[in-house]
Amino acid sequence: MDNKNICVVYSHSKLGDLIWQLPYIRAISNYHKKNIVLVVREGTQGKTILKDLDYIKQVEYNSFRKNIYYWTDAFMLYKFLKKGNFSHLYALDKISRPAIAAKFAGINNIIGPGLGNQKKWLTCTNFLNKEDWKLSYSEQSQKFLTKNNIPISNTSPELKINLERDDIDLNIKKIDKRIISFGIDSGEDFKMWYEELFVELAQVLFQKELFDQVYLICGKKHYKMASKIISLSKNKYFFDCSNYNLVNIMAILKKSNFFVGNNSGPLNMAAALGVKSFGLICNDPVSELKYSNILAITPDNYKDNVWNRDRTGMKDLTVEKVSNFIIRNIK
Repeated sequence: MDNKNICVVYSHSKLGDLIWQLPYIRAISNYHKKNIVLVVREGTQGKTILKDLDYIKQVEYNSFRKNIYYWTDAFMLYKFLKKGNFSHLYALDKISRPAIAAKFAGINNIIGPGLGNQKKWLTCTNFLNKEDWKLSYSEQSQKFLTKNNIPISNTSPELKINLERDDIDLNIKKIDKRIISFGIDSGEDFKMWYEELFVELAQVLFQKELFDQVYLICGKKHYKMASKIISLSKNKYFFDCSNYNLVNIMAILKKSNFFVGNNSGPLNMAAALGVKSFGLICNDPVSELKYSNILAITPDNYKDNVWNRDRTGMKDLTVEKVSNFIIRNIK
């Protein structure tokens, strides 16, 4: 076996989008029979969340910025590729910079979907077409890898975490109660179920004796949502996780008996960790989740492939509908 490295680049900033690409990153690793080097945005916290995946050798960051920073970031990527001894670069999305940097770095095999201008910089000859722009990111990766004869054995994302890692909070390691997690926020407000509905749901599930504690998963900027849920409830079983970093959120999710939450990064993460995960879907397409193990819960009047940017649409999903669905699938 040669000593050349394999690089995979994914430039999207959302954690959920990166998780959706894991089956295809693994497929590339399996195809070459080598652990790969992955380049992503720092905002994904890829070095943390992917640390325990055995097919990823190294994670590096690039900002992939636009405007005046475009060529600065392209040059930084070129420098990294130039000294990295790479035989192949795979671009898992349509931007051209990784392919341009790889071309100037002298990488012989540059493979990507070939949508838009990227095609000019690739060495492969099998590209996606204009109609493929309409496909989800997962479907685009599936199609372009298949076109390049790279087998995909599994399309469901899988994550791993070693709960004994030194960077996991000792209090989380010591959790010995029956816990569940609620993912209460999202990067897009219209995807967020209302705080009072989470309070009511917890009360129903507690009466069914399904948990001892509920961990509220949200980012620091949405800490007021966790505070509101805690203040609305007369019970003391809620824990605010807004100050925890991502590795500790992963650990909490892994220790949870199940997860209930909005269509955002924690939902995708929980499902990828093998935790039974219930997604609250009202205002965005549930069909996007078809390659995951997420159990989607939708309102009675739900229509797929429709985007509703008004958060009030989340009220169409009742506590009764959610609780009944969860109880049926837990018992």
